[in-house]
Amino acid sequence: MNLGLEGKRAIVTGSSRGIGRCCAHALAREGTRVCVVARTQSELSQVLKEIDEIGGEGFAVAVDLTSQESCQRVVCETIEAFGGVDILVNNVGAAKNTDVLELSAKCIDDALRLKSYSYLRMAQLVIPYMKESQWGRIINIAGGAGTSPSRGNIPTGVANVTILNMTRALSDAVSIDGILVNTICPGLTNTIRARAQQNARAVFENRDVEELLQELELELPAGRMAEPEEIANVVAFLASETCSYMFGSSIYMDGGARRGTP
Repeated sequence: MNLGLEGKRAIVTGSSRGIGRCCAHALAREGTRVCVVARTQSELSQVLKEIDEIGGEGFAVAVDLTSQESCQRVVCETIEAFGGVDILVNNVGAAKNTDVLELSAKCIDDALRLKSYSYLRMAQLVIPYMKESQWGRIINIAGGAGTSPSRGNIPTGVANVTILNMTRALSDAVSIDGILVNTICPGLTNTIRARAQQNARAVFENRDVEELLQELELELPAGRMAEPEEIANVVAFLASETCSYMFGSSIYMDGGARRGTP
């Protein structure tokens, strides 16, 4: 299927590893020019090498997106390099979680600053350029904790539920301009970050991490965790010409874990 992404211009945040990295790969394979964004230059350089091997085109901006100035730098450099921006994939950030009985307000503030605020700032900055083209795609990555709170994931949950609300509000504001804003909510995914989180739990519980991961997989209706490439394939669809009538939607890619209806 031709997704109509040849020559489009994208920004992918949090793209040095995991889901973001695979999103950059997926878009580059479709002929999209990609600005990859993360904190670590050495990791971004490796992603650019991989994009080049795919036959794609890209450049990197190594910044911490917790400030307005850093977000502005990313967008300005993308406009300078590509002449515009058509696609934004917001994927930056992982909140630090702790038990709700020990939770501080700062922990929630940090989660919002890193994830929710950067998503909003990046969207606000790219929308004027998308309006000029009367075409744009904004895809937010927000984990399933936004609708599945537990005593140990409140910072992540608060950040993600904010993104779900923001997605709907942004969609209402810009859908008339040909800009589609949607969210993907991954569950347990085979990334370095997810494995590190489960390894910390395994150490705390004095268990083998692979045994713990297998147990978590078997709890899922799918019987396995997602691969980051699977999330990236759906991102590529949401970014495409083929996706033309999805507005403010949240797609749960969690192996069937979500119990809410709808």
